[in-house]
Amino acid sequence: MMSTGKTVMNEQGAIVARGLVKRFKTRRGDVTAVDGVDLAVPRGETFGLIGPDGAGKTTLTRLLLGLLARTAGESSILGRDSMADPYSIRGQTGYIAQRFALPADLTVIENLRFFARVQDVSQGDQRRRIPRLLEFAGLTQFTGRPAGRLSGGMKKKLALACSLIHEPQIVLLDEPTLGVDPVSRREFWNLLGNLRAEKGLTIFVCTPYMDEAERCNRVGLMYGGRLVICDTPAAIKRTAPGRLLEFTPAAFLPAQRLVAGLPGVRELQSYGLMLHAFVDDPAVRRPQIEAALASQGIAVEGMREIEPRMEQAFISLITREAHKPR
Repeated sequence: MMSTGKTVMNEQGAIVARGLVKRFKTRRGDVTAVDGVDLAVPRGETFGLIGPDGAGKTTLTRLLLGLLARTAGESSILGRDSMADPYSIRGQTGYIAQRFALPADLTVIENLRFFARVQDVSQGDQRRRIPRLLEFAGLTQFTGRPAGRLSGGMKKKLALACSLIHEPQIVLLDEPTLGVDPVSRREFWNLLGNLRAEKGLTIFVCTPYMDEAERCNRVGLMYGGRLVICDTPAAIKRTAPGRLLEFTPAAFLPAQRLVAGLPGVRELQSYGLMLHAFVDDPAVRRPQIEAALASQGIAVEGMREIEPRMEQAFISLITREAHKPR
């Protein structure tokens, strides 16, 4: 059964929010960035948060960490109130902010030592932990290289290593692989998977990439400050409004207008030069769509049924939310 933003609370969860609200005062009046979010992330889970720009993902993450004062509701990490005990929380969490920047003039080893001092890690623990983190992140051969001269992927792995130097129980990552090439993104996520498997780490990650969301145990979709749905990737994909036909029309815009109005077509999405049509019955609708396009002289290439992916389910959910009366 699909679950919505009204998640059942588990007070023993690693991350818990109940009715969490954040409003900002602006010149045009109050803006609600987070609107009554309920969330429970159990220990050891990899939880992904997705949503369009401005949905409230970063604000929610900062509220959970106690970096922002909440307007209403409750939030806690490892049973500690985000507002009442933020410093204790930070000792148990690692955090990579969206605009996290390593000191560019410090070398890899100097960055690790710097963040160790910030987190009050003893010299003895540093000697034990730093070599393991360098090996874990694949940076052993680059200890003397300034962070500013690392590739984008290596910077992300160093940032992750720095966030783990104090051996936190939870890491919160705000779009940690944004702008990184696909190979480096995959390597970064392999590191996260190893952390969860070996240490039982709880991972909370905001991501703009649907393939990354697919790697999570559960995914929350935010829109307009609200948690629209919170469920497994498989369950979210099942929210698609029908079976999916994919095809490439010779005349894109005329085909889009025509197919959108045909019987049995529940939703139409564009994907590059292709159209994705959600229909009630592919066996019936496919020949009807082909005939309708042919009657207008529009050739079709490669029409086939495919399984909906997270991206299509995401677009569909956002479209439905955008058209709801407020």
